[in-house]
Amino acid sequence: LRDFLLVYNRMTELCFRHCVCNLNYRLLTGREESCLDSCAARLVRANHRLMGAYVGLVPALLQRRAAEHGAPVGPSGPPPSLDPAPG
Repeated sequence: LRDFLLVYNRMTELCFRHCVCNLNYRLLTGREESCLDSCAARLVRANHRLMGAYVGLVPALLQRRAAEHGAPVGPSGPPPSLDPAPG
């Protein structure tokens, strides 16, 4: 949730700074509105592409990390213990 809010806030800030030029009026102009729509759409599409690539890479990263630590991977293996081994 924190990461989502950070991305959302950054996107809002970027698009606002890029598109809103005149703060003398309460309402947005048509040009500002259309700029904000296209700016947000571009950033959302870019975020979807990045998340798609990330989701595609996660299994390989988890597999490599598990191989480095010698831990079983996937739901068939037991979950790693957080408690230190006695002795």
